[in-house]
Amino acid sequence: MTESAQPSNIPGGAVPTEDVVLETGASLIQTFEPTKQLCAHLNAFHTYADEPGRYVEANHYCAHLTEDVRQCILYDSPGRNARIIGIEYMITPKLYETLPSEERKLWHSHVYEVKSGMLIMPGPTGPGLQQAWEAAETQEMKHVIGLYGKVYHLWQTDRGDELPVGEPKLMMSFTADGQFDFRKAVGDRDRRFGVDFERKKKLREGIAAPEIHKDADFAWKVRRNSM
Repeated sequence: MTESAQPSNIPGGAVPTEDVVLETGASLIQTFEPTKQLCAHLNAFHTYADEPGRYVEANHYCAHLTEDVRQCILYDSPGRNARIIGIEYMITPKLYETLPSEERKLWHSHVYEVKSGMLIMPGPTGPGLQQAWEAAETQEMKHVIGLYGKVYHLWQTDRGDELPVGEPKLMMSFTADGQFDFRKAVGDRDRRFGVDFERKKKLREGIAAPEIHKDADFAWKVRRNSM
């Protein structure tokens, strides 16, 4: 009896054919409306709030709830058997400023992710398509750069966990050069997606960097003050 492929590093056998058949039938009947709203794939790196510098690559699949609120499902890869590793919410500055000060400390900025070329929207890389896609990507970055994000990771795949064990981990963004081995991590990601962060950085030079609220990116401020 044929069984579906089993993701690597996850306990248990391959999904039985019976389950595959049942799920295939369900997919033809059920609507899956929430996931149909996903409209963007973003890729960037997050760092642990309680261990700044330790990082995880995350593929974000995002949808708009309103003009001011987005929500993203985070996966460890863009592949068929990708694991859900966390969630991220993104809000506009006007909503961020309404939050209590202690709550604002849980959120991070996106300015460095955008301006450094780290944050990308994976897309076509072939002749004639890449340039058009990058124009659309750069336009989207103009919107993302001012947003604040709140991220929790549930599965610490970077340490080899076979299952999502332990408490959810608050994550932050990187905010400056020198906080991790950028060229190694982002360079490896770029090779896999066929992109170049240096090119992205150049294309985004004209994007204005907004002022970041003093309460955002708090994990980095705690680390700096403790050194």
